[in-house]
Amino acid sequence: MTWALSFGSCALLGLPLARPLQNGWVVVDRTGALILSVLAWVGEVSLFGARALIEAFRPPYEFREIARQVFEIGWKSTPLVATAGLAVGVVLSMHTRASLERFGAETMIPAGLAIALVRETGPLITALLVAGRVGAGIGAELGAMKVTDQIDALEAVAVDSFKFLAVTRILACILALPLLTTIADICGIIGGYLAESAVSGMSWQLYFNRAFSLIEFSDFIPATLKTMVFGMIIGTIGCYLGFTTTQGTEGVGRTSTRSVVLSSILIIVANVVLVRLIFFLFPPAA
Repeated sequence: MTWALSFGSCALLGLPLARPLQNGWVVVDRTGALILSVLAWVGEVSLFGARALIEAFRPPYEFREIARQVFEIGWKSTPLVATAGLAVGVVLSMHTRASLERFGAETMIPAGLAIALVRETGPLITALLVAGRVGAGIGAELGAMKVTDQIDALEAVAVDSFKFLAVTRILACILALPLLTTIADICGIIGGYLAESAVSGMSWQLYFNRAFSLIEFSDFIPATLKTMVFGMIIGTIGCYLGFTTTQGTEGVGRTSTRSVVLSSILIIVANVVLVRLIFFLFPPAA
């Protein structure tokens, strides 16, 4: 409306229209620059991750450091993932019962809960939890090493800092996520049993027989293996932001926050693509 009035006034008074047009080109120019910067960042992160995968197959192999990172990332995340899985199982059981009771289908509660956990809820919840705990830790640790010149010091003593710091952490994330997802699934099903047992008194034999009656390997394996992609995202984002940290301790805090936010967003977006791919490769039975 304001631009239209300005256009009419300029035309009426015979004034040039350079300012509105100039402002419009400024907006277009800034939008284009923003899009190009985002695409450039995506390209840099993709090249960083691709380089890490290539370096993982080249000697020397840092097996000891990979094992240490798997312990730090996987084992130390187990209490968090197990507790969250147990709680999610209890909550899902209560919500599933509230919904299925309307149709008299209470007997389907264990199977419905198990399928929901194994196919989608377990992998996604695990990835987001690990992104919050591990993504922030990797970004902050490597960021602190960057701003204090520890990475340069490793290079000075002939240590490949990229392979020792980035590749090992990315591989550890890829290896740890499927294991943590399996733990979350098991704890979720146990949590569902505890909730169902408290409400209906169902025996554990009957509950687990019904829970696993409809689950097949085509449900478990693709959903669990897709978390390797989530691990790749978490490790790559955290390491890349850590290696590019600037501005001292303030930059370290910013890197930690950005690692969590960007990893979580990319996990959710990647999950949409992976679910569609899984349905294409493993179509549900009729």
